[in-house]
Amino acid sequence: MSTYIIQGRYTRDAIKGMIVKPEDRADAISRLLAKAGGRLNGYYLTFGEYDFLAIVEAPSETQMAAVLLAAASSGGLSDLRTMLALTSVEAKGAFTAASDLAPIFRSPGGA
Repeated sequence: MSTYIIQGRYTRDAIKGMIVKPEDRADAISRLLAKAGGRLNGYYLTFGEYDFLAIVEAPSETQMAAVLLAAASSGGLSDLRTMLALTSVEAKGAFTAASDLAPIFRSPGGA
């Protein structure tokens, strides 16, 4: 499974609703991911540009997109930002593969 880091904002209505009726959103996210074959590794309320950060695993890009679309369709989220995350072992593999590819690529305008 691939790991993804998701950041987003809650809409004003969602924030108002959670103030009236506080809830642990990690439960809702975890259930949604489980239904898609994934899992929640961490969920955090954050300060700054985004309201929350989630670290999740999903079996495919299609399943991750489905989770994001389902969550966004609720109307309580905005500005979702999703990044694929590589482990250090996966990153090492990418650098190893790049070392084979780099010699065949020339810079634009280069000789």
